[in-house]
Amino acid sequence: MTGLDYEIALRLIVACVLGGLIGMERENWDRPAGFRTHILVCTGSALVMVVSMYGFAGFSEPKDPARLAAQVVSGIGFLGAGTILHEGLTVKGLTTAASLWMVAAVGLAVGTGMYATAAFATLIMVVTLSMFAKLEKHFFRVAKHQVRVSLKDAPGSMSRILRFFEERSIRVKTLNFTHHAGAGILTLDLFLIMDRREPLRRVLLDLSEQDGVIGVENPALRD
Repeated sequence: MTGLDYEIALRLIVACVLGGLIGMERENWDRPAGFRTHILVCTGSALVMVVSMYGFAGFSEPKDPARLAAQVVSGIGFLGAGTILHEGLTVKGLTTAASLWMVAAVGLAVGTGMYATAAFATLIMVVTLSMFAKLEKHFFRVAKHQVRVSLKDAPGSMSRILRFFEERSIRVKTLNFTHHAGAGILTLDLFLIMDRREPLRRVLLDLSEQDGVIGVENPALRD
């Protein structure tokens, strides 16, 4: 093996380690793209960058290392889209999709031999994904919740539910309803914005005790 071969092997190992650091954080949160996915994306990006730089040395035509790298940046969007989940009125996985996009950029940086830049970018990612999540909960007091309410289909039933939230300064951002004519039941799908300090379980319990309410459900509180 030549000195270049050892250097390329080192770059792939570094990309594997840096990608694994990000993947570990995502794995701890049980995200769709976790430890192995981030390793593969980062190492694969580094490999593409290495190939674009050194894989065409025997050809007489001028090389364009940025061409393959550009395909990584655009192509990673398809993988990121696979981590975004749509559950009712909520969308999850945007942060993981962004981490995949950035870890691909880290791999490209390692592939060019920019170790310090790649390591610093990885540090920023780790801090953002782990520590900033706690700061976000501390400084941003607003919480968003999806709630489904089943109630008897009677005059004024929906108005009473909306008044319930208004009295507690809970904003209803979106509301979709389904009318079950045969069963005489109305189902409301609400997306709520409320103070993070107010316990959601307490609100749902009070809501379930309102006249005409048959059941209250929140996907995040399921066992």
